Amino acid sequence: MSSLKVKLGILAAGLMLSGCMQATHFEATDTKAFKPKDKELLAKVRYENTPVAEPFRRAIVDYHRKESPGSIVVDSDNHYLYYVLDGGKAIRYGITVGEEAMAWSGIAKVGSKTEWPAWHPTPGEISRLGVPTYVAPGPDNPMGSRAIYLYSGGKDTLFRIHGTNQPEYIGASISSGCIRLTNEDAIDLYDRVKVGTLVVVLEPKHGDSPYNSRLALGGSQTGQAGSY
Repeated sequence: MSSLKVKLGILAAGLMLSGCMQATHFEATDTKAFKPKDKELLAKVRYENTPVAEPFRRAIVDYHRKESPGSIVVDSDNHYLYYVLDGGKAIRYGITVGEEAMAWSGIAKVGSKTEWPAWHPTPGEISRLGVPTYVAPGPDNPMGSRAIYLYSGGKDTLFRIHGTNQPEYIGASISSGCIRLTNEDAIDLYDRVKVGTLVVVLEPKHGDSPYNSRLALGGSQTGQAGSY
């Protein structure tokens, strides 16, 4: 998939969802909560910090599924990750997801967490992408500002939730299977998540929109009526 096609797809999705939007209140990044290292490294990024399309900006939304507060639910179909809150609410983050052939789904738990991780590409990634065997931590590392490692049955699934140095692709399917957030959203999610947190990655065609629009196309930050 070419970069132009990906960007046009994100734009089209944004226009489609925005056309149905009545009122949405988004959650701004609180940079005061960032650590000194976060501020230092984010000030050194060399990638273009492209604004995320409006439908994929972080927001607090109504949430009708039954996962417990503190759980993570990934809706790959619609490029959303939900962090479940109390009271029928969730924080919704826009994400980049894996292309269909490389996507992963299932139930896992957070096995470990790392701030500003190094990247150790898998043999398949090294062969397919022509990348080195090791990329040091930093603002231009593809793993970004944070990494959340998912385990199943006590074993590393090799599936991660992490930051990105390609924010222009939030809302698209281009990665090698892992879930990417903007570096700012990765920091926000990381600070909320604990080791042992339940993570549900929905199977393809099991997302709520467009198959069932109640989850992905509704919500507001304030709890007032608001829907897409």
